[in-house]
Amino acid sequence: MDKKAAVLDLIRQRKARHALPRAVYSDPEVYRQDLEQLWHKEWIFAGHTFELEKPGQYLTLQIGDYPIAVVRGGDGQVRAFHNACRHRGSKVCTENSGKVAKLVCPYHKWVFDLDGKLLFAGNMGPEFNPADYGLKLAHCEVVNTYIYVCVAEAAPDFARFRDAVSPFIGPHNLEDCKVAFESNLVERGNWKLVFENNRECYHCDGTHPELLNSFVENLSVAGVGGEEDPELSAHWDRCEAAGLPSRLVMDEAGQFRMTRIPLSAGAVSYTMDGKPAVARRLDKSGEPNIGALLYFNYPSTWNHFLGDHALSFRVLPQGPNETLVTTKWLVPKDAQEGIDYDLERLTRVWIATNDQDRRLVEGAQAGVNSPAYEPGPYSSIAENGVCQFVDWYCTQMAGRLAD
Repeated sequence: MDKKAAVLDLIRQRKARHALPRAVYSDPEVYRQDLEQLWHKEWIFAGHTFELEKPGQYLTLQIGDYPIAVVRGGDGQVRAFHNACRHRGSKVCTENSGKVAKLVCPYHKWVFDLDGKLLFAGNMGPEFNPADYGLKLAHCEVVNTYIYVCVAEAAPDFARFRDAVSPFIGPHNLEDCKVAFESNLVERGNWKLVFENNRECYHCDGTHPELLNSFVENLSVAGVGGEEDPELSAHWDRCEAAGLPSRLVMDEAGQFRMTRIPLSAGAVSYTMDGKPAVARRLDKSGEPNIGALLYFNYPSTWNHFLGDHALSFRVLPQGPNETLVTTKWLVPKDAQEGIDYDLERLTRVWIATNDQDRRLVEGAQAGVNSPAYEPGPYSSIAENGVCQFVDWYCTQMAGRLAD
């Protein structure tokens, strides 16, 4: 049995509405196939365009085997490049982010323009043609400041996602935002455990006291059908009357979902007292309590939008048992720290929640690594969201591994 067939067999062993077999969370060959079948083929969230306001600003990320640099060009266009010099492969952009006049390889000082063209390569002789050695482009798309990158030779359609998500995000005016704070947390767990943990709040009671001051999970929006909650329907009606798309939109294949949910009684933001963290609004709806807009897009991001700020989360696998989770707190561009918001108040809830989730994921990884682990059943009441994610994962992997 070849390696792909062995991984396919593992995935097919999963029982309906049960967790995945042990090896799917820890085996290096499964991780290799996760990269090749998902991460190297799908659109991956990279960052926001307002992080690259000026020509020469860049950010970097690692998508599986591929180091990527996203750069704002002199023409204003945002491009994604394979972050490997065309000489001997050294990373050209070595920091997580920065600003440069030109892209200069630190190894032998080859110089590339911001559009990737090679401008200078010393001592290469008269027969060398710089036009043949520009940086290689990766696919890059932008929707309402969200930069997505795909490293596949042929990228999947992006328009379907763009058309679905843009009406939801648009009213939050992210084009006029900035990053108030960024956290980067390495979780010693498989990326699927990270996303599984995100897709349910069965664990929240007793684990997330800070978050539960404002957040209330609504089981009607897990994405697997079921009856609508009357309070949720009333919230949708009120928000949509104010011009904010709110009713659940679920991708046919289950890859992305957008919906708006109410927060706990009296809460309008993710703070310890539920009151706004920022003395500015993202939206101009006039509706004082818009709850939280939630959107995820597998395999790399989930997001929360409140009235006063938003949070974007990016998930990047770094190994079979290691995942980087990047969180960015987004506030209006003209909001001033110390005047319009207090940074500790803004970030306290999710800094605590992220670290609590990290410990849960790491505990889960330690447990599923045990030879005694046996996949258990998902709750039909509280774990429909995590089941939806695992169903999506198994469907995608099985289809691609069988090709």
